[in-house]
Amino acid sequence: MEEDERAVEFKGLFEDPVFICEDSLFSDYSTPIARFQDDITWLRPQEICPSPTLFPDNTNDGHAKQGLLGDCWFLCACTILLKYQHLMNKVVPPAQPQWGERGYRGSFLFRLWQHGCWTEVTVDDRLPCLSGKLCFSRCQSPTAFWVALLEKAYAKLQGSYERLWAGQVSEALVDLTGGLAERWSLGDCGTEEDQGRGSSDSDWVRKRRLDLDLLHAVREGCSVSCSVHSAPGGASELGQFHALSVMEWVDVRTVERGGVRLIRIRNPWGRRCWEGAWRESGEGWNSLDPACTLNLLGRAQEAEFWVDETEFLLQFDDVTVGYPINEEGHLQSIYSAPVCPIGKLLTHSHQTSDRWVKGHSAGGCRNNSSFGSNPQFWLRVFERGEVLVSLLQHRRYSRNTGHHYTQSPEEGSSTTQHQHYQAIALHMWKVEKKCLNLSRTLNSPPCASTHCHAYEREVVLHTHLDPGCHLLIPSTFLQGGEGSFLLRVFSSSPTSLSAVKTPGPSLPLVTEGGEWETNYLQGAWVTGSSAGGSRNFLSHWQNPRFPVTMGDNIAGSTGVNVRVTLHQNCPDTDLQAIGFHLYKTPEGQEQAESTVPREEEPVASCIPHCYTQAVSLACCLPPGAYVIVPSTYQPDSPGQFTLTVARKIHRRVVKSQERLGRAIQEVSHISVMRS
Repeated sequence: MEEDERAVEFKGLFEDPVFICEDSLFSDYSTPIARFQDDITWLRPQEICPSPTLFPDNTNDGHAKQGLLGDCWFLCACTILLKYQHLMNKVVPPAQPQWGERGYRGSFLFRLWQHGCWTEVTVDDRLPCLSGKLCFSRCQSPTAFWVALLEKAYAKLQGSYERLWAGQVSEALVDLTGGLAERWSLGDCGTEEDQGRGSSDSDWVRKRRLDLDLLHAVREGCSVSCSVHSAPGGASELGQFHALSVMEWVDVRTVERGGVRLIRIRNPWGRRCWEGAWRESGEGWNSLDPACTLNLLGRAQEAEFWVDETEFLLQFDDVTVGYPINEEGHLQSIYSAPVCPIGKLLTHSHQTSDRWVKGHSAGGCRNNSSFGSNPQFWLRVFERGEVLVSLLQHRRYSRNTGHHYTQSPEEGSSTTQHQHYQAIALHMWKVEKKCLNLSRTLNSPPCASTHCHAYEREVVLHTHLDPGCHLLIPSTFLQGGEGSFLLRVFSSSPTSLSAVKTPGPSLPLVTEGGEWETNYLQGAWVTGSSAGGSRNFLSHWQNPRFPVTMGDNIAGSTGVNVRVTLHQNCPDTDLQAIGFHLYKTPEGQEQAESTVPREEEPVASCIPHCYTQAVSLACCLPPGAYVIVPSTYQPDSPGQFTLTVARKIHRRVVKSQERLGRAIQEVSHISVMRS
């Protein structure tokens, strides 16, 4: 198609002004795709094939097929979306106008989980091509484009396509589901003496063996992938650091009345590559009944092959297991037990953000006397139950270039882990009450921990807890290691999570016990309309405003205990300096009409503006109406954000049922006012 004709045909279609095609490919030209930079063109799907669609009619044709980009780890995680429609609908909102349909504008919306919340990402449908064909990931069907478009959205979130070269399946699984994933070793886990090294808090990474029997009860709901760190004997062409999807495993009887466990694996390259005993014409099938052989070979689609468990454990290095998530969004435990052989539903969850700050709250591991200066959290358990605690650190980028590759990495390589992440760990102590001797507690053995510091984005602590109060301390291995993190708790029984230490409040902070009620509010700073900048600028009042009404608290208290957190939804490379102010609104004014005189001084402020993912303020507010005004420091700095408003609910035993009912009715009401 001639350039002029093309311009006329696609006039009016969306072209992303933020993720510009020509600038979206590279961060520092350090990966092998850099040699194609002059040959790549950008085409819309209707230019690539006559009748494009998001999804094919046959689900098997919708599986991902890897192209030139080394993002097998991301494509393996995408497999879970095809398996469960409710997860796909979360990431790819249904009913979007497609090619040839009314309302099609050349753009598609995706939702990706980042730093504790779902972030909407819109991309145009111009895709990178070589010789008129997609050069990066695509579907098995050449007319389906959900994989290519989702890959572009994920690349936009990370900053470039090049940043998808090399990664961990566990990270992509969490970003696509908002759940949890764990990586287990298939190799030598070391001696018992080595396993005990975790208690010394070294940076040695403890390994865990795979037990497929453990996963048997949840195998229909969980996601499993495997990876190789070097070329396996069954497929030398795989090379180093490649991830593959585990589609299923079955236990079958042999003709000699023995048993064998077979595992079906999918290669994201889109072709079979295995030369083991259970290849299509391998000798292993001779040991099975012909009908069983025919059935199993019929299940293997293009790019899939079978291996037995012995071969699997010998040839592959590790597996990644993603927790099942039901349609209500609850995680299911992968740790089955005799009393609950299918894995408990973890119906209660909490999360909070914080950071390690050098010289203040970056105390390092337990080998350091400063360990107690790390951020600390109370985990209160109300009934005995299963508990998972996740510590997720934010990815680090180079301060000089904003890029995280200094040399070309192998696809899926773990050698780049230390560039991106610090070694982190999580420790927990059971305490009788919140008034404790911290030094004595920290000198005693923890009741649970992740055992060692690991260079992972996320580490997960699994345990069963009795009712009571527990002290949680996340830490880096090195003292002074700075970074932001997200702490998440999933449990089968009711729990509460709160910070022991909070930033210095502008107003008195009530420290007595209680539970928290949390509200999450979404907003955006839009250039020219709602990105007014800090109070240094006259345009400050153009920023979004969030009214908050605090009702009367329980008699005898000094006010309502509140924690406000502002989290910007963007990669670390695109951080703005952010902060917020909290203003008292005039008495008698309706909440929907809340305005604040421009000369009014804030009653509380979270400043100075900081270049960080999240800033937080805790304070005690008298009953009344307030307005929260979040802002960037400079005007016309666009971005999306999440505002979290948590109110402490005091529960006291009172004799009068009327007083108790009145206290419950007086929970704060929070609403959003459009600015």
